[in-house]
Order: sequence, then structure tokens, then C-alpha cells
Amino acid sequence: MLKYVIGAGALVIVLGAAYYFFMMAPTAPPEPAIDPAQTPPATSTYATSTFSVMYPLDYIVDPEYAYDQFGADKLIHGVKLTIPGSMATGTTLSADTYIAVEQLPRARNCTADIYIRQDVRAAETTDNGMQYSLATSSTAGTGNIYEEMVYAIPNSSPCTAVRYVIHSTSAANYEPGLVQEFDWVKLMEAFDTIRRSLQLQTQPTGMTP
Repeated sequence: MLKYVIGAGALVIVLGAAYYFFMMAPTAPPEPAIDPAQTPPATSTYATSTFSVMYPLDYIVDPEYAYDQFGADKLIHGVKLTIPGSMATGTTLSADTYIAVEQLPRARNCTADIYIRQDVRAAETTDNGMQYSLATSSTAGTGNIYEEMVYAIPNSSPCTAVRYVIHSTSAANYEPGLVQEFDWVKLMEAFDTIRRSLQLQTQPTGMTP
């Protein structure tokens, strides 16, 4: 009889130890939740023999793009990266807004004003340690606003520039509350990030990116 009592006692001890191990042992802390807003967008790289540039995967890439505002016989070729439609939905921003990398192989003086049809002046500016020639223009009509910003890289060969084309509409064109003004700062941050990723295969004379 005694051996049964001892055996039962041992079983109780074993079960108690197992209970303590599973119930009282420390558990790994839960992994922190990932905030989608803080997650960097997936990117890809577009590259040619003269440059490469990174862009978010949801942008629309047009490698056959040519800027045509100077006329059909003076096209400026490059690559166009159009914003995803979700960036414009519900706002005054139009879905044809884009950023482009363009090149003028025969340019003698690589300044931003030669990329804009209007008579504008270029100014020198520095961003993120890189020197640029910057020119801007703005036109409006029938409720549409077109703004352009061109960042040309002086002394680059071929002459290389990054163009922002922002097409927006007036909120007065819509019923009250139907759309909201687009976030200019957020758009500039997105375009600036793409521009800063630009790498030239032939570096500008006397400059480093």
C-alpha cells in the first residue's frame, strides 16, 4: 500500500512541476505591430547607360517618354515616372502629375532654363550636398494649374535634368467638400527622394554626387 502512496505522491510532484513550467515560465514578448504608414515603399531601379534612378513600385514608368513642349522637332528624351492614382484620388492633384529624368546630349551649357519653354532664369542651388541649376514655371487656365520645376546638373555629360510636372485643379471647380487640396509638402518629399537617388554613370566635371 505504501508504494502506491509514494507513487501517487511522485506523480503529483511531476504534474505540479509541469504545470509550473508551462504556466509560470516567462514567455517571449509579442512582436511590435508594424505601422504601414512607417514602412518604406518598395522600390525599383530604372537604369540606362548614362544614369540610374530609384522609384516606388507603384509609380508608372514610361521609358519612351519625350518632353514635347518645344515642338515635335525638339523633343527632350528621358524616362517619366507618373504618380499612382491613389495619390490624387479625392484631392485637387491630377493623376498625370509626374517626375522625369531628361537629357540634352548637345547642350553646351547645362542649365535648367534650357529645359523650360517660357523665358525663365535659372538659379544655383544646393540640396543634399549636390549642386543644381534650378528653374521653375507656372501656367494656369480653365481651372487647371501646371507647375514645373527643373533641376539640371551643371557640367553633366550628357546634360541631365530632373523635371517635376505638377498638374492640379482649383477646388472651386467642385462641389464643396467633394475634394481637398493636395498635400504639396508630401508630394515634394516623394519627388525629392526620387531625384536624390539619381546616379550618373559619367560624373559631372569637378563635382561629386
